[in-house]
Amino acid sequence: MVVMESKLHQRALNLSYFTIIYNIAEGVLSLFAGLISGSTSLVGFGLDSAVESLSSGVMVWRFRKAGKISDEAEEEVEKRAVRYVAYTFLVLGIYVLYESADKLYTSEIPEPSLLGILIAIASIIVMPILFYMKYQTGKSLKSESLIADSKQTLACMYLSVALLIGLVLNYQWGIWQADPIIGIIISIFLFKEGYENLFQ
Repeated sequence: MVVMESKLHQRALNLSYFTIIYNIAEGVLSLFAGLISGSTSLVGFGLDSAVESLSSGVMVWRFRKAGKISDEAEEEVEKRAVRYVAYTFLVLGIYVLYESADKLYTSEIPEPSLLGILIAIASIIVMPILFYMKYQTGKSLKSESLIADSKQTLACMYLSVALLIGLVLNYQWGIWQADPIIGIIISIFLFKEGYENLFQ
C-alpha cells in the first residue's frame, strides 16, 4: 500500500513537472503571438499557461512534502494548495476580463494569427490526455488539490477550443470582435473555477 502510494506521488510529481515545462513553452509562444497580433485572447491564453505552470508548481511543492510530514500537516498543506490554485484562477480572470472589455470598447482590432491557431490545436491534443492522467492520479490519492489542478488542465483545453474558434473567425473572415468576446468567455470560466476551488 505504501509502495503504491509512493508510486502515485511520483506520478503526480512527474505530471506536474511535464505540465510546467509544456505550459512555459506554450505560454511564451502564446504571449509572443498575442503581442505581435494584438490578440487579447492569445495573451490571456498565454497568461493562463503561466497560471497553470504556477498551479503545477504548487503541486510539486505539495507532493514533495508527501510522506515526509504528519497526516495532519499534510492535510493542511493540501488545503493550502487548493486555495493557491483558486487564487491563480481569480487573478488571471480579472486581467483577461479587463483587457477584453477594453479592446471591445476601444475597437482595437487584432491581426490574424496563424501561429496562435497552431498553438490552440496543439493544446487541444495534449490537454485532454494530461487532464485524464492527473484526475485519475488525484482520485487514487484522494487528493483534492491534484483534482483541482486537473480541472485547471481541463479548463485549458476548453479555453483552447474557444481560442481556436475566435482566432479562426478573425483569420478566415476578419470577425475581430470574436477575439475579445472569447477573452470574456475565458474570464468567466476562470472566475467560476476559482470560486468553486476556493469555496468547495
